[in-house]
Amino acid sequence: MLTDQQRRFLDNARVARLATADRHGAPHLVPVCFCIDGLSLYITVDEKPKRPGIPLKRLRNIQENPAVAVSIDRWDEDWTRLAWVMLRGQAAILPGGDEHDRAQTLLRHRYEQYRTMDLAPLPVIAVRIGRVLSWGALEPLAGQ
Repeated sequence: MLTDQQRRFLDNARVARLATADRHGAPHLVPVCFCIDGLSLYITVDEKPKRPGIPLKRLRNIQENPAVAVSIDRWDEDWTRLAWVMLRGQAAILPGGDEHDRAQTLLRHRYEQYRTMDLAPLPVIAVRIGRVLSWGALEPLAGQ
């Protein structure tokens, strides 16, 4: 589903934006760290400070409405270098298990900051990619 060019663009990207909506369609957008394995994109909840006792809005929204979008973009003052990839799909919350553990291993490999965090008890969001859209100069820039 992802072209080689889209996959390279995603592999070089460090941040994405996850868009969720509640059951009434009210949108919620947050920056996230991510990895892709096959036709799934993974995001883990991490140990950054959160409001105690209140589930994250993105998790509440996915429970109410699993349709999500993920946007990964590159901005540059030289507009010939602008690019983005948008992934649409259905999200699931993985509280544990083999897929959960594999996703966290991949995320630890991709992001050094996760290597010292106790991620194991925290849920993973698995986005089952159903549609891919892209635009712009997806090829890597010099130095990437």
